[in-house]
Amino acid sequence: MEVPEYALELLLAYDGRLHFFASGDYLRFQVKAVQRSRSVPHGIAYSLTLHAPDGRRLLGFDNAHPVPHRGARHVRRRPEADHWHRAPGDQGRPYEFVSVERLLEDFFAEAGRVLAERGVAFEIVDAKEGGR
Repeated sequence: MEVPEYALELLLAYDGRLHFFASGDYLRFQVKAVQRSRSVPHGIAYSLTLHAPDGRRLLGFDNAHPVPHRGARHVRRRPEADHWHRAPGDQGRPYEFVSVERLLEDFFAEAGRVLAERGVAFEIVDAKEGGR
């Protein structure tokens, strides 16, 4: 899968950023360009996460590891490692990486959903570079 250079640069610009909400919840972005492979056909290693003020992960989109196989034993396992964790403790469910823009759109939409469930407005009050 070929990712346009402008899209790669867009996503790489988020690397190391932390975005804070008034509640203390925050978004963390980790993004690196990597060698393309079967598990990472687009050549982007990413972890986009939403955290509670105490640091507990509430939501995550990443491709750090393959997710457990779900379904019948005759269903072919996907080689891509892209997946998302909808809630704390979720082992992950496959995510179909279509484009950088769609990844960001899906992540922000889900983060908005989780924050709304927690009664938190999706209004970033502070941002920091290089937050690891």
